[in-house]
Amino acid sequence: MRVHVVSDVHGNSRDLATAGDGADALVCLGDLILFLDYADHSRGIFPDLFGVENADRIVQLRTEGRFAEARELSARLWEGIDRVAATEAAVRAQYTEMFAAFPAPTYATYGNVDMPPLWPEYAREGTTVLDGETADIGGLRFGFVGGGLRTPMRTPFEIDDETYAAKVAALGPVDVLCSHIPPDVPELCYDTVARRFERGSEALLEAVHAVRPRYHLFGHVHQPLVQRMRVGQTECVNVGHFNATGTPWVLEW
Repeated sequence: MRVHVVSDVHGNSRDLATAGDGADALVCLGDLILFLDYADHSRGIFPDLFGVENADRIVQLRTEGRFAEARELSARLWEGIDRVAATEAAVRAQYTEMFAAFPAPTYATYGNVDMPPLWPEYAREGTTVLDGETADIGGLRFGFVGGGLRTPMRTPFEIDDETYAAKVAALGPVDVLCSHIPPDVPELCYDTVARRFERGSEALLEAVHAVRPRYHLFGHVHQPLVQRMRVGQTECVNVGHFNATGTPWVLEW
């Protein structure tokens, strides 16, 4: 059995279309939307609306941890624009491309940069969306937990710790734990380019210790200090920043 795993697709529909080649199934751990490409500030919804210069500025502020100033700049730029309508229209255009690129079968969950209410409109036959739910893939039980935790970034799908923990608990025993964000392990949460710790989940780490899945697969941290490490009996793996690499992580058994 061979499964390809991707995360942090962020608009890379071209490579997503071939990500399942040679695999029995594709697993996607979220972040399909590209609001702003931190490597190329000309790409994404934000620069399309407000230009590259403003994208440069907001990336600088966020990178320096000046989140209040970044929010003030964003608020000024959005003045006079129907933010909800403009964002939804741009996201719908991206989702049309992303979901059309998914092979069958695909098992997917949300990232923190996703809009879950729209997914049912785009998920075609052969694409199974799971959040706080499990699926049997090739005789192994995969558990999926979507979204991210609250941060100063205020991305679209951030939820409180208690709600997130309840989704983790709902999985029960699994062989492969799949989430968008990592467990709360410093080496797995630190981004070496952004030079900050992303939020990991204590509930995921507790599940790794209690359930002891074979693998815990996740993304979210684009340039991790450590890509994989063993926690107890579990191999914890950041499957990579698919937007940049265009290459899925491979799980075989």
